[in-house]
Amino acid sequence: MIALGSAIGIGFFYGSGEAIAIAGPAVLLSYLIGGIFIYFVMRMLGEMAVQEPAAGSFSHFAYHYWGEFAGFLTGWNYWFLYILIGIAELTVIGIYLDYWLPVAHWKTAFTLLLIITCVNLTAVRFFGEFEFWFSGIKVLAVIGMIIFGTILIVAGTGGSKLANLWEYGGFFPFGAGGMLMALVVVMFSFGGAELVGIAAAEAEQPEIVIPKALQQFMWRILLFYLASTAIIMVLSPWNSVISSRGSPFVTVFDTIGIKSAADILNLVVITAAISVFNSGAYANGRMLFSLAGQKNAPRFLAQLNRHHVPYKAVLFSSCCTALGLGLNYLIPGGAFMRILAVVTTAALVTWAMIVLVHLRFRRAYRRQKAANGQMRGLIFKSPFYPYSNYLCLAFLGGLFVLMLLTGFTESGLLTRAFGLSLPLITLPVPDVSISALIVPLWILALYLGFRFKNYKSGVRGNK
Repeated sequence: MIALGSAIGIGFFYGSGEAIAIAGPAVLLSYLIGGIFIYFVMRMLGEMAVQEPAAGSFSHFAYHYWGEFAGFLTGWNYWFLYILIGIAELTVIGIYLDYWLPVAHWKTAFTLLLIITCVNLTAVRFFGEFEFWFSGIKVLAVIGMIIFGTILIVAGTGGSKLANLWEYGGFFPFGAGGMLMALVVVMFSFGGAELVGIAAAEAEQPEIVIPKALQQFMWRILLFYLASTAIIMVLSPWNSVISSRGSPFVTVFDTIGIKSAADILNLVVITAAISVFNSGAYANGRMLFSLAGQKNAPRFLAQLNRHHVPYKAVLFSSCCTALGLGLNYLIPGGAFMRILAVVTTAALVTWAMIVLVHLRFRRAYRRQKAANGQMRGLIFKSPFYPYSNYLCLAFLGGLFVLMLLTGFTESGLLTRAFGLSLPLITLPVPDVSISALIVPLWILALYLGFRFKNYKSGVRGNK
């Protein structure tokens, strides 16, 4: 439920509008391709998490099977990723509220930050109950929207018809290039699904719970992403559901004149954003706790309260989120896209590390199995190893190239930097090339932090 709660947030309810604007109806193929990739990554993580349940699991695996720097990089990168996602989720709630009543975005964000932090300082079961109800609201709302939308389509309400998928520029209005470019936005939607690995250590029966959750993942992708996105583009032409003031799921019902449904869905998307931030706050506390246990973070972050919650790690993460929320005050109209661009960078690094660490995990397992014939077999094997690993790495490399190409649009960063008279990319895609350009700088910054940490440890050891 935690993984599902994290995968259905602003990337789905808000980002889908951006993806539709880039690819049109072909965005359905973008979601399918992205969903298959994430499924393989989750299966790799699931194999390791079931075999060796550990808090902050993929940081633990990177540390154990690759080395200290790999654990340092993976853990701090994922923590940073969820700080950014939390800032993005809290920021976009203000955009949703603008549908009813404009409120200063930073006020809404700080109020919710305080509430969710308090929830995450209590016992894990309270977090679980809170997230269960929030995720349940999202699931029921999406299912209800699909059923209600299907009824409207069958009844032919408001001009809804299946032909809306190809009558306005065809199924590929911007060609195959639009479908591929939409992956840049679509992949943001799947960020957080890997949270199942973080929760592994606190599941009562991870060898049962995790495989069941992962095996259901594909049909959830088909239901929540493909079916619901198809419904809104059949209810109304795809080019009419794109709006800068909120979710396309809200816009479509507003467009066809069903205001009450739009109001309900707007409330749901606000709930969805709160839910994802709640899951992220949970994950960040556990990740910092794991890093502190590896001596890759200050020791005080490993301290637990009487509820066995890493409270100092939770509070530290919330303080960092609060600093980032200052963007809502400094640049109230442009914070979201700036945050989204950097989130994509951190997500790429996280997924690449999971795939690479899984390769090393398998090699280590084979060596241990050869040395000890009585060693138990893999409980939950990732399919098509090692070919799925190589395919995922190639996909990530392609995504990196696509992100760079967004800089060659008419007003793109790279078009201006190289002084090009004509853009190389004419598709209506946002420029996120800065995300790709900072990847090596971000990894270098983490490496310098790692070296500094080792230097300080050496100085203390000599004393």
